[in-house]
Amino acid sequence: MTSPADRSTANGGGTFDIVLTPVPHTAAPHDSRGRMTFTKTFQGALQGRSDGEMLTAGQPARGSAGYVAMERFEGTLDGRRGSFVMQHSGTMDSGADALAIVIAPGSGTGELAGIGGTATIDVRDGQHHYTLHYTLPAR
Repeated sequence: MTSPADRSTANGGGTFDIVLTPVPHTAAPHDSRGRMTFTKTFQGALQGRSDGEMLTAGQPARGSAGYVAMERFEGTLDGRRGSFVMQHSGTMDSGADALAIVIAPGSGTGELAGIGGTATIDVRDGQHHYTLHYTLPAR
């Protein structure tokens, strides 16, 4: 186990493009659940791609819904190559949004092994912006 002195803390940000693909399913009448797969292409501190799966429920067109997702990123983070998984939990309720994204403990590989942290997403003028707050073992 590494001590806090053996870890570096940083923030990185940038943008990403996302492609969502609904997964067809047979639902009971009035069942608002849905499933999607997605891919993202990252620019900025993260350089690479991710893919993930999302489960949704509610009425997003009316501004009320929830989702959970697991997303695996592969590429570089500030020049360190590897992969890690981000775990999402989000809600929107009549325009009030809440989103928590954490890096799944133990999911880092390569030079990103041991990564931990959180992320935020902000959509401005149709562009997705992210900020990653993370710790990594010192090199």
